[in-house]
Amino acid sequence: MARSETVASGPGSRALIVDIIRSAGPVSRVELVQATGLTQPTISNIVRQLLASGVIRESGRTPSTGGKPRTLLEINPTALYAVGVQLGFEAMTFVAAGVGGGTVARQLVDGAALDDPQQVVERLAMQFRVFVDTAGIPIDSIAGVAVVVPGPLSPPLGTMFRSPTLRQWEGFPLAATLGELLPVPVVLDNDAAAAAIGEFWTRRVPRTDTFATVYMGTGIGAGVVIDGALYRGASSNAAELGHLSIDAEGVACSCGNTGCVERYAAPAAVLAEAAATRCDFLGLDLEFTAESTGQDFDRLARAAVGGHEAADALLGRSADRLAAAVVSFSNAFDLDSVVLAGPSFAIAGSLYAKAVRTRMERASFARRAHGVRIEIASNPRDSAAIGAAALVLQSSVAPGHGPVLSA
Repeated sequence: MARSETVASGPGSRALIVDIIRSAGPVSRVELVQATGLTQPTISNIVRQLLASGVIRESGRTPSTGGKPRTLLEINPTALYAVGVQLGFEAMTFVAAGVGGGTVARQLVDGAALDDPQQVVERLAMQFRVFVDTAGIPIDSIAGVAVVVPGPLSPPLGTMFRSPTLRQWEGFPLAATLGELLPVPVVLDNDAAAAAIGEFWTRRVPRTDTFATVYMGTGIGAGVVIDGALYRGASSNAAELGHLSIDAEGVACSCGNTGCVERYAAPAAVLAEAAATRCDFLGLDLEFTAESTGQDFDRLARAAVGGHEAADALLGRSADRLAAAVVSFSNAFDLDSVVLAGPSFAIAGSLYAKAVRTRMERASFARRAHGVRIEIASNPRDSAAIGAAALVLQSSVAPGHGPVLSA
């Protein structure tokens, strides 16, 4: 049975109905009336439109209890597709997803490295065509492409303001340039924010939950979903967890703040501490570079989970510092659940989840009112690319929630 909703809290009746069918389906029209407060004629009209467009489909009937069996409705996962691209220094990840959020194709190719942005975008456009052709996805069934990168950025302008590894991309009109090369709409968004929508969509989280994702790649970010939509803030740069200060007199950060948790818990900070202490981690040569941070952190994480005492201590300190920031973050939004996503949680995610869960149970402000679920993404490495596709899908089938898609 779908949970009761407040109609005014959503961007529109269609989006509200899609959200409920997505998270609670299969459901009947009667249940939609009860859950939304909308009238039966309104529900019937919107359901008719959604059936005609193929976004939802009928999926059988309820068992008869003496009256007429009710027809059940569910999301049609093959009605529409979207492509998400995570653009990174070392690699670009392509993911295609259907309306239900399930991944139907994935491809990993060379990243941007130090190449000229124009050349990379042209390569990305060419790879997009190869990707969808290989996957057998018709172009006319693709709602759009979302490219996700670390913030800060300007989604309206389609540009990045600053990037720790993609410096030459700062100010480059990525979305507009790619849009000229592709036959589908293109949007640019934040990787952590996209991961939040991806987890929200694929986990079938009800829109009544206040949901968040903590994302750790090279840096640390987050995304918050409230009433089924991303909380954007004034410039679409909300929930920058990595730049939450945990020490007012601490290390200066490039953002202008001091004591940012990213300077203590992110992979680069952990590797810098490893190099400073000259620890030997099962083959790590301690000659770390910004470009190889992901690979080096994976090696360190493998050493930690393999029982290397010093490596485990380093990651333990990182997890404790991140946990302190997540508690403050959760207190600010009164979260129902948090999912840890991103490639840096792929190997040692359980260590971080345990630290966050332990501190949350001890120090969460609302712990006597409710618990906060702490989970790890089912696919941490691809969570941003999956989320990018989910952003496009949500915008297409539940208009009003996500970015406006325009050809």
